[in-house]
Amino acid sequence: MPETQSQAEAAPGPADKVRTFPTSPGVYLMKDAQGRVIYIGKAKNLRNRAGSYFQKTAEVDKRIKDWIGEVTDVEYLAADSEVDALLMEARLIKDIQPIHNADLKDDKSFPYLQITTGEDFPRVNFTREPLDRGVKLYGPFPRAKSLRGAIQVLQRIFKFRTCSLDIDADDPRWRWFRPCLLASINQCTAPCNLRIDSEAYKKDIRRLRLFLDGKKDAVLAEMEEEMREASKNLRFEKAARLRDELKSLQNLNLRGNLADHAQPEVFYQDPKRGLRGLQKVLHLDSMPRTIHGVDIAHLGGTETVGSLVTFIDGLPFKPGYRRYKIKSVTGVDDFASIREVVSRRIQSLQEHDEPFPDIWMIDGGKGQLSSALAAFEALRITPPTVISLAKQEEEIFVPGRSESIKLSRRSFALRLLQYVRDEAHRFAQHYHHMLRKKRTLGEDS
Repeated sequence: MPETQSQAEAAPGPADKVRTFPTSPGVYLMKDAQGRVIYIGKAKNLRNRAGSYFQKTAEVDKRIKDWIGEVTDVEYLAADSEVDALLMEARLIKDIQPIHNADLKDDKSFPYLQITTGEDFPRVNFTREPLDRGVKLYGPFPRAKSLRGAIQVLQRIFKFRTCSLDIDADDPRWRWFRPCLLASINQCTAPCNLRIDSEAYKKDIRRLRLFLDGKKDAVLAEMEEEMREASKNLRFEKAARLRDELKSLQNLNLRGNLADHAQPEVFYQDPKRGLRGLQKVLHLDSMPRTIHGVDIAHLGGTETVGSLVTFIDGLPFKPGYRRYKIKSVTGVDDFASIREVVSRRIQSLQEHDEPFPDIWMIDGGKGQLSSALAAFEALRITPPTVISLAKQEEEIFVPGRSESIKLSRRSFALRLLQYVRDEAHRFAQHYHHMLRKKRTLGEDS
């Protein structure tokens, strides 16, 4: 019997496929025969970089020769810039944990530039552990060295403080404080010695924030003119310094943004206090250790996906993350989608003889909570502690109680639940974004 055209035409191999990739920045995902993502990389030019893995030189490259033969398919996600690609790569590697990515699997985070907002004399600093309130954040930045250099240049221009002193503008004793060397070399206005009043200092900080928010053309033009003058007057050392400073300031554009490149794991949490708070609020016999968080994402009723994240002792446990492409629901029905995700997770835990988590937390209100409980009821299983968290008012709903639980926004228990909820939401949205390029990146059963 002759082969049909579809049978005769074999699917293109990865080497052929990368020739169709764009020449723009992005992230490439290499997959094995089971459809699992086994390696993720970034590229300034997707076609050239991904294509280099399938040239003869790759056969002797120590970094890839042992596993490149496992690759049977390759996909890509386009990025707006090289920096966007780098930050996207880091996030995906942390989420998916590909077996052949040696770097970026840990919790090492990118740095931020942080400006405090609630002090008499706001401070500016480099940090990998940003505060979640009382600060204005810029970043994340992909290169720590470039950010440190830029802060030094900015300090020479705006003369802000980078120290950790808690300076009270109304305390006259600060007039007797001895400023550090930065004041002596005119890189700080020495608020620690009250040499500048709070309003004048905050004016400098406002100028700094305008600069960081994009209003920097005048400053850069002034520095470029100064560099040209120095060169014309044969002051080459000064011209070279100004050239390097200009480059440092231009590097400030090479950063991500909080909306698209959030790193929820870097913001301060107190897991133990959060878990103790949950024990008290939910009236549990013992302090919980494991939490599942469930969320649903969809686009116009198509390609609905679910995410399930696992936290152990108040911290994300990435091997326990699962993605689900919804199979039994047509159109937009978050309630039915939640029932499916919870049902599939219950069945998977049973098949592998694994224990249930201490808490299941569903993103949503009473309806979403009822849907999760319905999954347990349908399988005739007594549910553990199941709750939901509604985002608008941050209300906690529990079975058998008509009134919601409202905790203080500063409550460590609420912060922990928000962390779980936001991580589940981010994970679902990220997977959904990837599905728009490829149908699946590996799902739980």
